[in-house]
Amino acid sequence: MIKLFVGLGNPGPDYEATRHNAGFWWIDQLALQLKLHLVMEKSFHGLAARTSINGNNVWLLEPQTFMNVSGKSVASLARFFKIDPAEILVVHDELDLPPGEAKLKFGGSHAGHNGLRDIHAQLGTGDYWRLRLGVGHPGVKSEVIHWVLKKPMLDHRIAIDQCIDRSLTALPHFLSGAMDKAMLQVHTSKPPRPKPPRVLPTDENHA
Repeated sequence: MIKLFVGLGNPGPDYEATRHNAGFWWIDQLALQLKLHLVMEKSFHGLAARTSINGNNVWLLEPQTFMNVSGKSVASLARFFKIDPAEILVVHDELDLPPGEAKLKFGGSHAGHNGLRDIHAQLGTGDYWRLRLGVGHPGVKSEVIHWVLKKPMLDHRIAIDQCIDRSLTALPHFLSGAMDKAMLQVHTSKPPRPKPPRVLPTDENHA
């Protein structure tokens, strides 16, 4: 089961609404759902909250170290409470998925994501769960840094928020350890297809 839910982002109002903070948005919604309030835990270098579900302690964490040093926060909490990497879910922005899509995976490389890179280094392994929230790609590699540090377009933000809500429906599976069911839930919960535009009748239609 997942005992530590981590959302990645950068602290401070300047970054709050930027694409790189999609992981924070997910944790904020989870905290709201569980009726939890995150508070600063200096020992763990982040905003955190703890609750008990079915007799198990569950942690929510938003590292306040800035993205590139996220692992310092994750590793300090995980080691203190003896949480194995396989019991950690890291939620982060994903350039290779369009807004509105999410993918759940276990292990693998950090794929250049600086937050994951540091978590890999601090945990000493990549064997933890990741929930990748699509934020889209600017199309040019040189624009990636500017892209993730900017606010998404309104329709993209709506799509990301809806995706967060849909992926949170897998929470019971995360908590029970049924990760195959969680993956199925996340991957099959697709955004609604846009309705075709309604064609208004014209004189020509009635000819």
